[in-house]
Amino acid sequence: MQPTFGLKTTPMHVPYADIRRVWLEADETPQIRDAWLWDHFLPLAGPKNGDVLEGWTLLTALAAQTTRLRLGLLVTSNRIRPPAVLGKIASTLDVISDGRLIMGLGAGGTLQPTGPNPAIEEYAAYGLTLVPPGEGVDRLRETIEILRRMWTEDEFDFHGKHFTLERNRNAPKPLQPDGPPLLIGGWGNRMLRLIAEYADIWNISGPPHTDFDTLADRVRRLDAECARIGRNPATLSRSLQQIVSYDDPAETRAIVQRAVDLGFDHIVLSLPRPYPDHAVRWLVREIIDPFH
Repeated sequence: MQPTFGLKTTPMHVPYADIRRVWLEADETPQIRDAWLWDHFLPLAGPKNGDVLEGWTLLTALAAQTTRLRLGLLVTSNRIRPPAVLGKIASTLDVISDGRLIMGLGAGGTLQPTGPNPAIEEYAAYGLTLVPPGEGVDRLRETIEILRRMWTEDEFDFHGKHFTLERNRNAPKPLQPDGPPLLIGGWGNRMLRLIAEYADIWNISGPPHTDFDTLADRVRRLDAECARIGRNPATLSRSLQQIVSYDDPAETRAIVQRAVDLGFDHIVLSLPRPYPDHAVRWLVREIIDPFH
């Protein structure tokens, strides 16, 4: 199997001009199918007072300057924007991009029982609240229903456990029929159940964030969730986000090959900062071409 490739530019400690440079180069490079940002307000690494550009604002600017790339946030936090507000933002961006948006979604910041939780500081700084993981998944489920109804229905009410809408109307609709494809990032059992039910694309981070034993286990679990609801697993694209090594591209290629062997059909190559000159050309030569 030959995977498709995207790239990610994390807008942290990186000037806007550098991100724009990479995206414009990628837009002219057919081996790169899609490009991605993230959805954080504070740096997750490096100096804590460093620059971070807001994801949806930046994505809109880049959508207006590119013509070919599919694009999205990897992934949008469901804890930051009310679902209907997010639905309006996404609809507008799909129009601006001429129907190129992929709707990347995740549960967002949740209360973790163990281990460090970088979301605590970020959410406190911006007046956002953390919720238990189960509630985060339930809220995401309601958001998905709201988004899809906003993208396909003229007017509707919604009365869920967490969100209520009265006579929602959303125009213009996204240009893509039935709305943008839905990419959901996650790895927990509850998230994989939701992914099997609703997602077009599943995304998970590769090494060093997730080892291959865990990746293989999560693939098996997702297949089992698809079987539980009678979904053909082949209808769900599997996407891996992988940080590339400028110093050892062979190591990155080996990781990509192992992921493809596990059934991942889409690889998002995340560029470490700072971005070298002709970073996309380097990605194609060192990482992508060997798979084509």
